[in-house]
Amino acid sequence: MTREHHVKGRIEKTRDLGNGLVTISRRSGQYNMNHDNSKKLSGKPPYNRSGSQDSLDELSMDDYWKELENINETRGNNSEEQAVVLVKEPDEGELEEEWLKEAGLSNLFGEAAADSQESMVVLATLTRTQAAAVQKRVETVTQTMRKKNKQYQVPDVRDIFKQQNESKEKEIGNEHQSVRTKENKEEDTKEASCQHIDYDHQREDVPVIETDINLEISFSEQAATLKDDPAGKVLKGKEDDTLLPNFRLPKDKTGTTKIGDLAPQDMKKVHALALIELTALFDILGTELKPQKAIKIKTKESGLFGVPLSVLLEQDQKRVPGIRIPLIFQKLISHIEEGKLDTEGLLRIPGVAARVKNLCQELEAKFYEGTFHWENVKQHDAASLLKLFIRELPQPLLTVEYLKAFQDVQKLPTKKHQLQALNLLVLLLPDGNRDTLKALLEFLQRVIDHRDKNKMTLKNVAMVMAPNIFMFHGLGSKNTEQSEFVMAAGTANVMRFMIRNQNLLWTIPTFLVNQVRKQNTESQKKEKKDKAVKKLLKKMAYDREKHEKQDKNVNDVKSVNEADVPQGVIRVQAPHLSKVSMAIQLTEELKACDVVARFLSQKSGIVQSLKKEEVFLYEVGGNIGERCLDDDTYMKDLHQLNPNAEWVIKSKNC
Repeated sequence: MTREHHVKGRIEKTRDLGNGLVTISRRSGQYNMNHDNSKKLSGKPPYNRSGSQDSLDELSMDDYWKELENINETRGNNSEEQAVVLVKEPDEGELEEEWLKEAGLSNLFGEAAADSQESMVVLATLTRTQAAAVQKRVETVTQTMRKKNKQYQVPDVRDIFKQQNESKEKEIGNEHQSVRTKENKEEDTKEASCQHIDYDHQREDVPVIETDINLEISFSEQAATLKDDPAGKVLKGKEDDTLLPNFRLPKDKTGTTKIGDLAPQDMKKVHALALIELTALFDILGTELKPQKAIKIKTKESGLFGVPLSVLLEQDQKRVPGIRIPLIFQKLISHIEEGKLDTEGLLRIPGVAARVKNLCQELEAKFYEGTFHWENVKQHDAASLLKLFIRELPQPLLTVEYLKAFQDVQKLPTKKHQLQALNLLVLLLPDGNRDTLKALLEFLQRVIDHRDKNKMTLKNVAMVMAPNIFMFHGLGSKNTEQSEFVMAAGTANVMRFMIRNQNLLWTIPTFLVNQVRKQNTESQKKEKKDKAVKKLLKKMAYDREKHEKQDKNVNDVKSVNEADVPQGVIRVQAPHLSKVSMAIQLTEELKACDVVARFLSQKSGIVQSLKKEEVFLYEVGGNIGERCLDDDTYMKDLHQLNPNAEWVIKSKNC
């Protein structure tokens, strides 16, 4: 049976996947799998996580299979064969070596092990669960190197943490645990009570559960506490997947940090910490995290469709400097929206295959020349082109490395864990992939906002888009029929969850920002110590008395500068505004938006050309590189967190 025929024979309804598949087919072809066969296929206990049989029972999968059928027909009409991306099976220990490199800990092993000070700074700021994740990988690499007779020194991670630090962290951990246990019990009660709600009378897009998501404490630490807490056992059962919790983002007095708010050097640290944290979370929850590695293959070096995202952005940036999302992707979305989003079946109803193919070829030839006639492109054809663009990327939008991890999110036991994992995975994506994904999810939400007229609910959109995002044909993976059903339902639910909670996905958790602050502080201490040693050596070469006078002068200048700004007052710089500097008294209620408003109230010709939305207050230096503050940041609280920072008002383009 061909894959196309196999897809056409998909079921309309599947019942009780865990106890065997009972299927009803209303199309040609049948799909039957009895209880015994399902056991033979998996060899595992019935799959009862939150992304499986609930989804198959409660959600109609028709839209998913129809979209898959359309995709296969499109590929059948496309004479050009796209190269398959080969995924290299890592050797023993190789996966852990790559992991340590990406986590910024490569000098814990190999020839660089003797100079591991940078890694020591990172390790000194890790939580208990994060350190355990690192230790597990280091031990695997150590054992592998010993087997290969490599005479490299690999330090034991346990030796890095001093006993006093461990006891201090234990005290803090116990305090957090008591607080978290109380919070978890309250949340468990809420989540357990929702099991008795009558789902049939709920609108599928209306969230039932209201709950805050804690961004101040490490996700893996929260999971570890919940795992050890007897009250947490209720969460190990099956959650109903038709209920979408409404996760609220609690206000942080020191400000919410979004992707794009931090300087590149700090984002690099966030990336490494997010990888460590994600691995620790998966370890605690008993789910394997194995980033894939693609072997480089020859790809198109120009054009629109089938071009690597990085290459496409590079060629677009030559035309529009600073652009972050491919021009063709932006244009397709804007053209769909120009035709209004009320069109029934938008995204679900495919364009005419032959016409879409011709449009694709015409775009390749005329798009950059500006001679393509967009007025001739029908809305459904434009939607098909948008999905084609995503599918034809030589490597998936979610990357070869993390596509499987995105898929495996469905295996995590609760929706809170799933959202936490998705948040960390988004932080791991390259900038171009992340920005393009963000533009896509925002567009999909705008389509859903017109669901009363276009009949495209959150569920419908997720079903249609999931195979375009997750079923990356380049990997050439082969699945059993049962696993395809599980993946179909699971990825559709992950897609639904990503659209629904997209605002949270682009938030950098407070605990990661605080770990970056700690790393910066530790690095500064090390630099200060190194400078002190150099200064001491220098003093030995020069006249002692002369340098004592110099030190006195430096101290005098420092005291004058400190006297310039009284305690409880910050000096804010605004080099691009007419009022260049202003001393501002800190109060309990003073917010970042109030500081900006004071500067903008100073009337001048320069200010008239600026809008409030275009300028922001930045926290610069101290224990952070640079951070754009959200309007609701309480300045006194942030000043206490980073007393040595400077405060600058500027636009994001400066």
